[in-house]
Amino acid sequence: SELLPPAAVMNQTQVTEFLILGFSEIPQLEKLFFPAFLLLYMVALSGNLLIMVVIGSSPALHTPMYFFLVSLAVVDILCTCTILPKLLDSMVADRTISYGGCMLQLFFFTWSLGAELLLFSAMAYDRYVAICWPLRYSTLMDPRACRLLAVAVWTVSLANTGVHTGLLLRLPFCHSNVVQHFFCEIPPLLKLSCAPTRLNEAMAFAADIILAVGNFSVIILSYVRIIVSVLRIRSAAGKRRAFSTCSSHLLVVTLYYSTVTYTYIRPASRYSLDKDKVVSVIYTSVAPSLNPLIYSLRNTDVKAALRKLLC
Repeated sequence: SELLPPAAVMNQTQVTEFLILGFSEIPQLEKLFFPAFLLLYMVALSGNLLIMVVIGSSPALHTPMYFFLVSLAVVDILCTCTILPKLLDSMVADRTISYGGCMLQLFFFTWSLGAELLLFSAMAYDRYVAICWPLRYSTLMDPRACRLLAVAVWTVSLANTGVHTGLLLRLPFCHSNVVQHFFCEIPPLLKLSCAPTRLNEAMAFAADIILAVGNFSVIILSYVRIIVSVLRIRSAAGKRRAFSTCSSHLLVVTLYYSTVTYTYIRPASRYSLDKDKVVSVIYTSVAPSLNPLIYSLRNTDVKAALRKLLC
């Protein structure tokens, strides 16, 4: 297939639908997982919607930090609604997904993945400016700057997913149609191709270096500067408040980046799909469920706005 032109390679594509293997080939075990993933889906959906409603209805929370938190909630909803409904359906009913449906799932998941990584950097930059440049905060993070950052996040992540999806659409899938995963992700789909995937692997590796490692480095540098500035604060209460606004973000970032980097930074030959299923659960299901809990339970302003809304 290496000697064939792209058109001839595409003509060899025989797969019209994929079979999602899921976590187990034993239906009884799949049904045991169903309540857990249904709970994660409900928590992620309701929690992130609640965050959006609370922040939207409280004028005191109309600040850059909460603007990005709402954007993060939108990304988490996009991720969970892309992955979990089909996963729940495959556990109790139909495990097949059409070729087009699989590519759409890959597109929107990769879009949300890139947007989340970039949003973490935008949130770290916001905290850096707020703590290290408090007098210039209102100027540097005015509404126009926040909108430009949000547009950049969605545009860059859209371009990223467009490249990956476009490269994957050129691959023929004639070896098998069994996806050894619980959703359509790049690593397991590359395993099924009967054409060379070196370009796809190289682009996935480059995107991981830029989006994951690159953004993580920006976040670490921002927080090094933040820690240095916080240590200069004489008031113990001031230090606690400064660290409290950053600790939630650091906790979420560490959980998300470690799992995403583990999945995408290796070549396809080294993927262990059984282990990767467990890791993928963290950034597709667990993280979107925990994000609203972490940011609300550890944030006094959000809790106060929530109490006011409920009352």
